[in-house]
Amino acid sequence: MKRYLPVFFFFLFSSTSLFSQNAPPRKPQIKKLSASTAKAGDLIDVNAPGYNESSFTMEQLVKDVLISSGTNSCITPSVSNVVVTPNLPATNANRAWGYFHKATSTFPFKDGIVLVTGKANRTGNVPETGLSDVVGTGSDPDLVAATNPSKPLNDAVILEFDFVPTSSQVKFNYIMASEEYTGDYPCSFADSFALLIRPTSGGPYVNMAVLPNAGGPVSITNIHPLITGFGGCAAVNEQYFAGYNPPIGDTNLNGRTVPLTATATVVAGQQYHFKMVIADAGDTAFDSAVFLEGGSFKIGVDLLDPSGATLPSDINVCDGVPQVITASVSDPNLLYQWFFNGVAVNGATTNTITATQPGTYTIEVSVPGNPCPGKASIQIHGGTTPTAQNATLLLCTTPDITTFDLSTIMPAISTTPGAIFHFYQNQADAIAQNTNFITTPLNYNGTDGQILYVVVSNGGFCSKMIELKLLKEVTPKATLVSTRIKICPGESVNLTATGGNTYLWNNFLGTGPTQTVTLFNTTTFTVYAIGVKGCKSLQPATVTVEVVPEIVTPLKDVEMCLGDRVILDAGTGPNYKYLWSTGATTQTIAVDEWGIYTVEIDNGICKKIFPVKVMGAASPFVSNINYGNGTLTITAENPPINNIQGVLEYSVDGGINWQQSNVFSGLQSNTTYNIQVRVVGTHCVGALEFFTLQISNIITPNQDGVNDVLDLTSLGEFKNFTGSIYDRYGVEMFRFSKQNPIWNGTVAGKRLPTATYWYKFNFDYPKSKAQMNWSGWILLKNRE
Repeated sequence: MKRYLPVFFFFLFSSTSLFSQNAPPRKPQIKKLSASTAKAGDLIDVNAPGYNESSFTMEQLVKDVLISSGTNSCITPSVSNVVVTPNLPATNANRAWGYFHKATSTFPFKDGIVLVTGKANRTGNVPETGLSDVVGTGSDPDLVAATNPSKPLNDAVILEFDFVPTSSQVKFNYIMASEEYTGDYPCSFADSFALLIRPTSGGPYVNMAVLPNAGGPVSITNIHPLITGFGGCAAVNEQYFAGYNPPIGDTNLNGRTVPLTATATVVAGQQYHFKMVIADAGDTAFDSAVFLEGGSFKIGVDLLDPSGATLPSDINVCDGVPQVITASVSDPNLLYQWFFNGVAVNGATTNTITATQPGTYTIEVSVPGNPCPGKASIQIHGGTTPTAQNATLLLCTTPDITTFDLSTIMPAISTTPGAIFHFYQNQADAIAQNTNFITTPLNYNGTDGQILYVVVSNGGFCSKMIELKLLKEVTPKATLVSTRIKICPGESVNLTATGGNTYLWNNFLGTGPTQTVTLFNTTTFTVYAIGVKGCKSLQPATVTVEVVPEIVTPLKDVEMCLGDRVILDAGTGPNYKYLWSTGATTQTIAVDEWGIYTVEIDNGICKKIFPVKVMGAASPFVSNINYGNGTLTITAENPPINNIQGVLEYSVDGGINWQQSNVFSGLQSNTTYNIQVRVVGTHCVGALEFFTLQISNIITPNQDGVNDVLDLTSLGEFKNFTGSIYDRYGVEMFRFSKQNPIWNGTVAGKRLPTATYWYKFNFDYPKSKAQMNWSGWILLKNRE
């Protein structure tokens, strides 16, 4: 079953308004080019010396320029029967066909084939000198059938050839240009143009020269801007009109279309006949031309992306993203095989493959029984996209710093080693990755809130665009004050910072402007001012709060005995001034009374009151007295006065005579002595009356008046007087008391046997409350 292509391309038209077949001939505008301009390359080169293709035959141009298949032994036999009319040789400089090259012009196609209803070389860098170029071929019936012109056709130029496609689609790119693009001619004059295709086995031609989306034929009357003035008309398909000459000055014609694509659906393996024909309509004065892009005539296989767009021969893929590649041919009657780097991919026998790694992917599409498959290849280059993230760059301005150094934000944008950064002001430029990036990133005069678009690349084709927000504010200046700069230990001050929105304290947490602190040592406080947008003051503000030395005094509570006198010393210090509770203002005062005294010390910054107690001192006291054979030994307790152990001295005559020895000799027995003990140099005295008891250690109760009894009457005056007589077995024989202080050697009126007995008695001295313990033995001799 035969499948025929949908119509795609162009051209017809004839005058319907101001002109008729009998109108006087129109005179084309003559574009006068100087010899220097014609050779300068401002326009395209057509059949110009210096290009090998300028000497090619039409068959060579079709195979090696239009199809670019001259080196492919399989494709070349697919193209045959190449015919051009009028068939002038390639050596004829005035032929109506030939080779064009863009040279240094801005023409959209690099090179290709041109057909002209006049002299082909005059469409480029050869000055036009005549009013018209007459080919002299007349009309063409297939063009008339395809375009139904309203005027007779002249100067028809025809290119024909047969070809066998290896895919289900054939297409090529072309541009139409014409001298008709002048005045109001686009409203009514249309030289005829058609791109015709049909199977060689028979069938009608299909015109490929139509605009996309049923836009109609490609013609001057169907593609032009608004024509104003008398005989003018509305714009038609203006989006396909590239512009007039001037300003578009790449051909020697008055205007041209944008690049257009002719496409037809065909049956792979079936032979087709292609016929391109262009002719003047109504006269021979205004020439038209069609330019076929070199290499754009595709009778083989194209590779498409998922959207259906044709892929170039090389693509760049970043980060290993899988690429779905589809052959333009989709026919169940064809055979498919994919290759990766020249090696057949096992199981890849459909028209689609998913590429997962860099390399060259090739598909061969074969018609069963045809040894020459259609081929298409694409090379995928792999790369890695640098990491990149949006960022904000804050500029803290000073009188010396007013511009951004964009390099400082690079590490925050990307940590990829070797990443390359381009900063753009315009997002469209960043997307295009053109050269309109900021060339002075170290000194960029940006504005507050401005968004820059940063392209971070790996130095190749992998890149990522992020946004960089610029912020700018004046660098704040910090100030800091304290309610006081000299304080006493333990006092508090309030610190107040100004100049910022928030603050960074070195000594505190928190970001507020005030701090309250209690100090015991001199401290320097530091704070930075932080602006609304985060700028930090270049220098911190500082204030030192001096804590003056603490007021101290050596004063301690003291003890003294009544009648003594002590010196209270408040001590010395820097700038000390004194005020005692006595009214004195001296460093020391002398006091002779017990009580609490205070002194206020003022150093000019601080005042402090110190109390001191003057207390009664504990007097020394006798804790034990031993007497025997006229020698008295005093044992006394010596309480420290003001934590100082003083030296004691002793007296047995009521304080008349003193000695530091506690032993007195030559005393009389059974005599009361007034014993005193005191701390040398004080009035701290302990006193005790002591009776020098001398007990005989033998009694003979025979009533002879000598040693008849043991008489302790003198001890009965002492407090807590007790005593007892014990036999040698510890049995109490007699108990002394204040009422019964005499033992006569009897128990219950009975005489005890002669023996040695033991005595023990105790009493307390009244002032010291010291207990005196006496013990010893006594021999009792009783006559039986």
